[in-house]
Amino acid sequence: MQFIIPADHPSLAGHFPGRPIVPGVVVLDRVVDAIEAMHGALPPLRLPQIKFLKPLLPGQLVSVDLQGQAPRWRFRVLRGDELLASGEIVAGPSATP
Repeated sequence: MQFIIPADHPSLAGHFPGRPIVPGVVVLDRVVDAIEAMHGALPPLRLPQIKFLKPLLPGQLVSVDLQGQAPRWRFRVLRGDELLASGEIVAGPSATP
């Protein structure tokens, strides 16, 4: 799955004035969208490991690379060959506290 966060996205207004950077939660939302596109709606989630390595700027095309299968996926968010974020998402009953 590929996506672009447009410059007028509501989350960018205060993140950060003069040099907007896409918030990590918006990037993670797109990762969850990619998983749900393949597997349908997900139960509660845990995010045991997430690393943000480089910022995503509005208007940049990125892709989500997924590995694994329900209930555990590893993901990478890439701008071309450049790794922006990576981590693991776990779904299911064990995800609730």
